[in-house]
Amino acid sequence: MARSATPFDYWSNAFELGMLTAEAQAVIAMRLWGMGGLWSVTKSENARMVDEKRDAITRSMIDAGVAAATGKRPDQIVAAAVKPLRQKTRANSKRLAKRGPKLR
Repeated sequence: MARSATPFDYWSNAFELGMLTAEAQAVIAMRLWGMGGLWSVTKSENARMVDEKRDAITRSMIDAGVAAATGKRPDQIVAAAVKPLRQKTRANSKRLAKRGPKLR
């Protein structure tokens, strides 16, 4: 029999969702600064920000659906849904932060 969720399982999800929010806001800021000429971004950044959402959201929905269909607990379903989104926001945040402000 599967174990019950603990408060730490829910806390972990809350932490992951908080990090998702923080990273997404950082990415949005850097991309907006890039559109304004203040942040160093590639020419493909605008297309990338649209295209990547489709893939990340599709993966999130599939993973959450599989978790639900296989009888996972609610906290595990949320974790499955958040994981691909966090992977994308984390990668984008690191990538854009490395590029830095446009100084010229």
